[in-house]
Amino acid sequence: MERDRKPAFLPPANPLLKDVPRWLREGAGHLWLPYTQMQTTPMALPVARTEGVRLTLADGRELVDGTSSWWTAAHGYNHPHIREAVTAQLQKMPHVMLGGLAHEPVLTLATRLSDLLPGDLAHVFFSESGSVSVEIAMKIAVQYWINSGVRGRTRFVSFRGGYHGDTLATMSVCDPDEGMHTLFKGAIAEQLITGLPVTPEAEAALDAFLAAHAHEVAAVITEPLVQGAGGMIFHDEETLRRLRRLCDKHNVLLILDEIFVGFGRTGSMFACEAAGIVPDIVTLSKALTGGTMALAATVARTRVFEAFLGEEGSRALMHGPTYTGNPLACAAANASLDLFAREPRLFQVAAIEAQLRRDLAPAREIRGVRDVRVKGAIGVIEVERIYDLDGMKRRFVEEGVFIRPFGRIVYTTPPLVIGEEDLSRLTAAMLKVTAEFAPH
Repeated sequence: MERDRKPAFLPPANPLLKDVPRWLREGAGHLWLPYTQMQTTPMALPVARTEGVRLTLADGRELVDGTSSWWTAAHGYNHPHIREAVTAQLQKMPHVMLGGLAHEPVLTLATRLSDLLPGDLAHVFFSESGSVSVEIAMKIAVQYWINSGVRGRTRFVSFRGGYHGDTLATMSVCDPDEGMHTLFKGAIAEQLITGLPVTPEAEAALDAFLAAHAHEVAAVITEPLVQGAGGMIFHDEETLRRLRRLCDKHNVLLILDEIFVGFGRTGSMFACEAAGIVPDIVTLSKALTGGTMALAATVARTRVFEAFLGEEGSRALMHGPTYTGNPLACAAANASLDLFAREPRLFQVAAIEAQLRRDLAPAREIRGVRDVRVKGAIGVIEVERIYDLDGMKRRFVEEGVFIRPFGRIVYTTPPLVIGEEDLSRLTAAMLKVTAEFAPH
């Protein structure tokens, strides 16, 4: 006997959709979307395929993608080299556990990441998402001190404007005033939130802050050069050097969350390279696989890793995601690193940065615009207020681009392979739509 279909919630109609595919109509009420008020947000746009820098909707319309699918698709979509590598891996071994076993793709990838990262960042722990990689970094930092015979160092210093993920531990090191996590006050650990040392005066303040709290601090954590989801807030390389100096002075670990900025987004392969510093732990994800598979890495320096060695099993890092080091994802990541090695991605980022500076400069004349800023392949228009966020998103689609503003930020983080003409379509749409929505 056929079971009765469960009654489904149906999202509001989307005025951009004239023909709704059956799979969207039947499935939309069952899918819980991220960062979405399901009762008021119109039905999502149905994407049928992707290629290069374009999203093709189910009705055939093409959109130039200005977000790289949350900053992941560094080489554009469906790159043949990554596709072929994943296909070949799928045919021989889609997955095997790392408990007592190992495989070539994960060992090759760990070695390559160690070779790419600065200093002695040489010990790689894999997981499936950026938030989890930060959780692992925090867990490593706390256990590092326990294994070193130091008790009580269990808290973290993070910074206003910061964002590190949506899992319970990572929520605790996000800016408590950013809005997404305020409901969980009391359910998550209270960390030490302060200001980044962006000036010598702020450095002195952080110095005093750490002097008072170092005895309880496991690590300082920040997003280097760009605080992404907190509002695309930029700081300079000297800020990172100040952090490294202060962490050394007060003997606390430094964690850099490079999930957004890693793999060329800000102009160097890794943001820490631009500052000439080596963090104690770094987290990577997003562009690690070129936007094809879920994979993240937490990479530690030698002295951190060695604190976990010994005869006692209790000194080991007792953590093990089921799909840690998944061969398919590692094959994708190795192929992505091939492309960074043989194609001129960092030169392309420099060209994107120059064009973004030219193209977005006129936004400074738009009434309601507070700031225009560019770093690497990140272009930002900050406005006083976005009065109709959903309406703004619809207008971008009508202009033939996919741009997803949030808060007061209209931004683009295009694939690093985008050409001048497609980038101009993105920037022209940003100027036009911002002028329509910012001044009201």
